[in-house]
Amino acid sequence: MPKYLGLLFITLFLSACSSNDNWRTASREPAGIAPSPETEKQAVIEFYAADAFSWRGWFAVHTWVATKEKNASEYTVHEVVGWRVKRGLPALSEYTTTTPDRYWFGAKPEKVLSIIGPKAEALIPKIDEAVKRYPWKNEYTVFPGPNSNTFPAWIGLQVPELDLDMPFRAIGSGYAD
Repeated sequence: MPKYLGLLFITLFLSACSSNDNWRTASREPAGIAPSPETEKQAVIEFYAADAFSWRGWFAVHTWVATKEKNASEYTVHEVVGWRVKRGLPALSEYTTTTPDRYWFGAKPEKVLSIIGPKAEALIPKIDEAVKRYPWKNEYTVFPGPNSNTFPAWIGLQVPELDLDMPFRAIGSGYAD
């Protein structure tokens, strides 16, 4: 019986570590760290990382990629999300927005990489091609991957000119090697 009490204690402790227990009410507001498409007319590439939702954020981050073509009014965001697979959708999603730097369900994102100008303009088509070739677009496994961190790491391997250095807590980023 003590074995089960230990497991119960660990479960209760980890669930108490969450800063927001409800993903529906967790902030998805813009963090204000992305260049505004209204004022930044050059091409932009941004990689972001934010603490994973709930207690998982103590150990791991969620990462995503945003690109904006020269003179574009919106960013294109590419990310992998596990709940999509559970609903019969591809894990890899793409959408457009003026705010690619939204909080990840309560966690403020940080920039992992930012490239603005002619280099970004030259690399965006390479990123777009790599996105199309992503081999695990319909798969998601928390550990060891493929997961949300495998995707940006894979993009970095396909486009070495990015010189992408994934965060230490990007669990699953090594799956792409």
